[in-house]
Amino acid sequence: MKLGISKQQHLDLYYYMRLNRAVEDTMVKLFRQNKIVGGLYSSEGQEAISVGTAYALGKKDWLAPMIRNIGALLVKGVPPRDIFTQHMAKYTSPTRGKDGTSHFGDLHNLHIVSPISMLGDLIPVMTGVAMAGRYLGHKIVAMTWIGDGGSSTGVFHEGLNLAAVQKAPFVLILENNQWAYSTPVRRQVPLERLADRAKAYGIPSYTVDGNDVAEVYTITKTAVEQARAGDGPVLIEAKTMRMRGHAQHDPAEYVPSKMFEHWKRRDPIALHEKFLRKEKFLDAKSEAEITAKIETLLSEERDFAENSPMPPPEFAETGVYCTGDDCHKVSAKWERSKSELSPPRSTSNAVWSVKGFGSGKGSSGGTAPIHFGDSPATAAGSVDDQPAAAAPTKKPHKKSAKTSARKSPVRGKARR
Repeated sequence: MKLGISKQQHLDLYYYMRLNRAVEDTMVKLFRQNKIVGGLYSSEGQEAISVGTAYALGKKDWLAPMIRNIGALLVKGVPPRDIFTQHMAKYTSPTRGKDGTSHFGDLHNLHIVSPISMLGDLIPVMTGVAMAGRYLGHKIVAMTWIGDGGSSTGVFHEGLNLAAVQKAPFVLILENNQWAYSTPVRRQVPLERLADRAKAYGIPSYTVDGNDVAEVYTITKTAVEQARAGDGPVLIEAKTMRMRGHAQHDPAEYVPSKMFEHWKRRDPIALHEKFLRKEKFLDAKSEAEITAKIETLLSEERDFAENSPMPPPEFAETGVYCTGDDCHKVSAKWERSKSELSPPRSTSNAVWSVKGFGSGKGSSGGTAPIHFGDSPATAAGSVDDQPAAAAPTKKPHKKSAKTSARKSPVRGKARR
């Protein structure tokens, strides 16, 4: 048994990976029947990452998925019908047919923040969620995902730096699936371990086999507890392979066939199934039961989605602008006493000091001493508080043209 993971936990991880793949296989069929509105993105070969990382979170924790993290939604409790209807733009979908793919969330119950198409933007957003949770006393951890290509965006670094400075309880999963659309990772960044990006911000990082779901879960669980304990953010690089094109329209002919062959032998579901059989956690009967459970569930969920109506035309004009509480109400849910964040308990001296730069202005409005380097600080209430003496006036001095010409600087010479 891997690092104390129970038999039931191993079977849960296996079930959710199987469900993840079956949901996506169902949507491929719907896409080919022209029932999917918009694009369809596959996570085949990456199921262990979405499932293993989300499984390490607690019920109160927050996550924000990307397009290849359907497994994380399933683990969090999103029913397959919500995923089907969302992709089909049905009136029964979480967004009532006004958005597609995985662009939906659940702020009140499941604590899911909707994806943002601009890669990397979820990092500062989820850093903010983590900070807000700490402020309100929730003791939560926030998580999101980013790809190898997305780790080269500016907001990746800005967001991760913010999380590091604020010691936010935040875990970032970097899915290195080796291709940013058609650009191989070696052509976009000169690093073997993308986890090394964490060194720039002084935060811990891990590199994990993204096709070993038990290892993904174990490392992520460690990172989540580190973040929850107040040790700050953690970056986890999960090495894997994108086994399909960027989306259904992309045949991925730029990927060497031998590369696909190698990673097909490392399919995360097959690897975990082999482990379960070796440990006698899974046999033919229990596997058949899992298969039947998934098939029955998805048959019902697909029927619901296909029989659901499209949104009525008059619905298009509603919900364009938020009109307040009748649209949706979001308010802070305090789980700590506000007195901890109010004077006198939160009072501190409103003067800051930085070595070599002295102090800033006090909250009373008086000028506090400021000095630079090794120069002595000016005592407060002395020179700075006295009116400045008038500078002595000087009589204008007439210079001869000859003298002025002789003392003028050489043209083109740098002036100091």
